[in-house]
Amino acid sequence: MHCSRAPGLKKHGWGEAFPFSLPNSGGLRGSVGIYFPDRRLFRALEKQLVFRHYRIDAVLEGEIMSKSILVLNGPNLNLLGTRQPDIYGSKTMVDLQAECVEKGEALGYRIDFRQSNSEGTLVDWIHEARNRYAGIVLNAGAYTHTSIALMDAIESVGVPVIEVHISNIHQREDFRHVSYVSKTAMGMICGFGFYGYSMALDALVNHLRH
Repeated sequence: MHCSRAPGLKKHGWGEAFPFSLPNSGGLRGSVGIYFPDRRLFRALEKQLVFRHYRIDAVLEGEIMSKSILVLNGPNLNLLGTRQPDIYGSKTMVDLQAECVEKGEALGYRIDFRQSNSEGTLVDWIHEARNRYAGIVLNAGAYTHTSIALMDAIESVGVPVIEVHISNIHQREDFRHVSYVSKTAMGMICGFGFYGYSMALDALVNHLRH
């Protein structure tokens, strides 16, 4: 949901009204008004509050945060469908995204689905989750076994994380048996293919509700 600027309203003082609409809500719309009795106070605060380019995080932040889950995928997962189909199956990243979004809708949560081959980008996205997402489902790919940076990022943001892997990493090479993510994640699901993401979302939402 995004907010756009509307003309200032002066009925109760100086201020702005911001119309908004909620996605996946059947067209729910409304507006949020911010008013100040003194014009100088409004103009001073306008500079600090940046009344120009809004994301919904500034409005109804708690509601949006409580209903959004970040699903992150690490390196080489963009090659799903062609990369070692005997291990990872024939479905693609697009298929996986569709399944996660559908599962999220069934649970009443918006899914923000992302993939990157860059460790730094994944760290940035985990940082972004603070005060913005209710939780994270993370398949860090090969970074699972090497990235202290991801482990530290998860520990730093205070957001519940469920680790997921398409294959059973404990039945593969020895180096894949080590997971730095597991040291800070709530739990790990592996070996169930794409269905593991659905299981992870179930587990995360169950935790959030209880």
